[in-house]
Amino acid sequence: MKRPQFTPERSCLFVVALSGLIIGALLFSSLIRSVGNISSFGLCSFAPAKARAAAEYAATPTQLQSILHYATSKIVPQQSLAEISVTFDVLKTRSPCNFLVFGLGFDSLMWTSLNPHGTTLFLEEDPKWVRTIVKNTPTLNAHTVQYLTQLKEADSLLKTYRSEPLCSPSKAYLRGNYKCRLALTGLPDEVYDKEWDLIMIDAPRGYFPEAPGRMAAIFSAAVMARKRKGSGVTHVFLHDVNRRVEKMFAVEFLCRKYLVKAVGRLWHFEIPPAANVSQSDGWFC
Repeated sequence: MKRPQFTPERSCLFVVALSGLIIGALLFSSLIRSVGNISSFGLCSFAPAKARAAAEYAATPTQLQSILHYATSKIVPQQSLAEISVTFDVLKTRSPCNFLVFGLGFDSLMWTSLNPHGTTLFLEEDPKWVRTIVKNTPTLNAHTVQYLTQLKEADSLLKTYRSEPLCSPSKAYLRGNYKCRLALTGLPDEVYDKEWDLIMIDAPRGYFPEAPGRMAAIFSAAVMARKRKGSGVTHVFLHDVNRRVEKMFAVEFLCRKYLVKAVGRLWHFEIPPAANVSQSDGWFC
């Protein structure tokens, strides 16, 4: 993720809004479960049901740490509140879920706290940056990964990937797929072994020619989503779509027909499993 500069004025306003977002999530979850328990157990069981709901939906240590952290920090997430709210709206309906995030940064504690009792996993290219973030928030589940592409190769990769059969949507896979340069082959086993309900792409770096770029992350997210066997769609969130490469690869692999919301620099896609889609030309979109 980027390491942007922050102004104190923006930080204060954002901290208030973000703390409200997290607190609101806690209250919303508690209210919904409480109502469900009332319906399930009947009026006579109201008190026990309420007690069970309070115990189950009490704030987790990570959520409490998140509120304290953002309430006392001048450094805030780089996404705007409107952009964060797009993902938050999905998490309200899908959490606890499996949430894969490409990138590690000032928003990581927030994403973990918004997916209580779920699995939130962060993938980051820079080991020094991982140590910096995890030093202050050791509860984060973060892994360092290596990317084998460079941003300056983006145009060439897009022009030539169709010549490799193992890059095609019907044959593409990730673990061990060394013939397709867009496939991320060196990820932790946990990434390959889980089905991800939400995937956030906000890394790796993609703002100078030698940077890894997000080409492989976007392609790999599309492959994961298409191979989903569980029910429902995979929600993919791509940040920095104002940049040419992000937009170009999103249109090629995530598909405009699956784009359901665009807010600021964030695009939200809902990608169905390939088994639910008929393709006439054999490619992604």
